[in-house]
Amino acid sequence: MNFRARLLAVFALTVVVAVGLVAWIIAFRTRDAFRELDSQRTAALLAQFRREFARRAQEVTDRVEGIANAEDTLRTASALSGAAPDYSAYVDAAGDLAAAHQLDFLELIADDGTLISSAQWPARFGYKEVWVREPVDWVAQGAFLKSEELADGVALGVMAVRAVRAGDKNLYVVGGRKLDREFLASLVLPAGMRALLYQDVGPSGAAPGSLVDASGPVNQPDKLMPLIVRAKQSPGESSATITWTKDPASAETFHVIPLTGREKEVLGMFLVGASLEEQVELERHIRGVAILVAGGGIVLGIIMSGWAAGRVTRPVKQLAAASRQVAGGDWNVHVDARSGDELGQLARAFNQMTEQLIQQRDRLMQAERVAAWRELARRLAHELKNPLFPLQITVENMLRARESDPRQFDEVFRESTSTLLAELANLRLIIGRFSDFAKMPPPELQTVSLNEIVCGALKLFEAQLHAPGKKPITSQLDLQEPLSPIQADPQLLLRAVQNLILNALDAMPSGGMLTLRTRATADGVRLEVSDTGKGLAKEECERLFTPYYTTKQYGTGLGLAIVQSVVSDHGGKIAVESEPERGTTFLIDLPAEGRKQ
Repeated sequence: MNFRARLLAVFALTVVVAVGLVAWIIAFRTRDAFRELDSQRTAALLAQFRREFARRAQEVTDRVEGIANAEDTLRTASALSGAAPDYSAYVDAAGDLAAAHQLDFLELIADDGTLISSAQWPARFGYKEVWVREPVDWVAQGAFLKSEELADGVALGVMAVRAVRAGDKNLYVVGGRKLDREFLASLVLPAGMRALLYQDVGPSGAAPGSLVDASGPVNQPDKLMPLIVRAKQSPGESSATITWTKDPASAETFHVIPLTGREKEVLGMFLVGASLEEQVELERHIRGVAILVAGGGIVLGIIMSGWAAGRVTRPVKQLAAASRQVAGGDWNVHVDARSGDELGQLARAFNQMTEQLIQQRDRLMQAERVAAWRELARRLAHELKNPLFPLQITVENMLRARESDPRQFDEVFRESTSTLLAELANLRLIIGRFSDFAKMPPPELQTVSLNEIVCGALKLFEAQLHAPGKKPITSQLDLQEPLSPIQADPQLLLRAVQNLILNALDAMPSGGMLTLRTRATADGVRLEVSDTGKGLAKEECERLFTPYYTTKQYGTGLGLAIVQSVVSDHGGKIAVESEPERGTTFLIDLPAEGRKQ
């Protein structure tokens, strides 16, 4: 990304962040204000609901008490207090009384709990209603909520009970009014709010048809059922937000208040819904304004960044072009430094740097040549000194044998020539390693199987694993089958694996376990060569692939450098994991056929 684009990005980001932060703060405060307003309106509606419920409860209580104190009721109670009362004469009495006193429910119940007359369900004549015989002070009890069974279902009602005493028996008057959508219609609802009533139809749970508002059954009641079920399971006031359609403006926040009966059982729910349409529309308006302001800011940022970049990028481009020339080898480049600001100081510092680089280049090149020759000479001297000393001793022994005892010279000569040939072969090996490292051939790629190369490399060391006089080394192959083929030079890769196996064997003079493992990876294949030898320190691991560095008493330090070169030429990577006394693992990752890392 160039400077102009970065400057534009800074301007744009500053405007977007600032506008976004202001918009977020305003939206956050707006949501808080709407929540507070909804809380106040909900509290007011709940207070209105409780007042209306208390008014209706008092109304029911007064009407039931009026029926209980009426002369007709007293005469009925007296007539039914005999030994064998005739209940059939009073079957229709409750209906007339309910109509006269504007009650939705009215039942007359004998002292033994027998239903004498029912206004809401006359066919239940003779049924038992034993709950009225409980030892309850019905006057102190007042009105209560009760789920009343009807011929066509169940209704929720505000009920009151009064006992009319005649002789040693009671006549129970049970009356009430429905708690339904007409009750909800009597509530004065603020704009954007609505009241719902849910009536439980039994212990099994929620029935969608029992959820109504002032206009009738609620649409999509199934979306409210989880909230109602949760409120039943954990009695107490709760709230949740319901989104009716994909449009967020259709959402409503519902506050649920359980409605309990005389024994504190949950019989229904009163739900207060507050629409979020105004809040959502206001937030949309805020976002729209924020987008317009941010867009204007970005346009202004483009203009400002173009102007500023034009004044700044020109000298920067000149410095960049001059730096590319220096990187290309032209150290005589010069940059005009006319201004006195920071860019002018940078240009002058650049010119001074190129002058110093020209002066130091020759000295550095000469020093590097000398250092390279000294290092090569030191390495060659170190490697050639070991075989030269046995050569010298062998020749001296031959001379002494020739001078002291010519008759034994032939025997000494034969032994000495064997030693000379062995040390000369060692010299050739050392020179060959230096030569191989100096001219590593490029890989001739072909499709090969890594598993086959690993098996072939290990087979060459089978005799050495169990050589007489040495502690045995156990080998273990853990090769994944099938394994994707790779593009590699089989000879170079075989040589690299052999080097790693040889290193592992050298690390276990007292025996151990050699493990060769192959695995498929996301980018290709992996080879792991593990031993249980003495391991390496962290510092040794960091220098392990450096040419001429070795941890062995006898070695050129080129084996792992050659392995790294082979792996690199194949587009792979090599790493080592080791800890002292815990063994060493070399990991080689090679790309699969057709891929290059």
